[in-house]
Amino acid sequence: MNKSMTATAFAALALLAGPAAAQDPNLARNLAANCANCHGTNGKAVPNAGMEPIAGEPKDKLVRKIKEYRSGVRPATVMHQISKGYTDEQIDLIAGYLAAQK
Repeated sequence: MNKSMTATAFAALALLAGPAAAQDPNLARNLAANCANCHGTNGKAVPNAGMEPIAGEPKDKLVRKIKEYRSGVRPATVMHQISKGYTDEQIDLIAGYLAAQK
């Protein structure tokens, strides 16, 4: 994990540390920002850059895929590690945010 990814992950964890995080209307966006390291801002990966765009994908499909990475059912290079850092509720927030992107 590079320094930028580590800093982003720690920032997300800091947001989740306090009770105010549950009331943060930007929480879904902030959690999904971690995806930008590989999948582009708001999940809009650059075409033909080797990374799958995830913006606008159906929410249930994104939830299923992230949980498959987390459980090890779906092979991955880093997603199996990243996905283990999220609760089911957080995965739902992330997937909902990314599904809403055009």
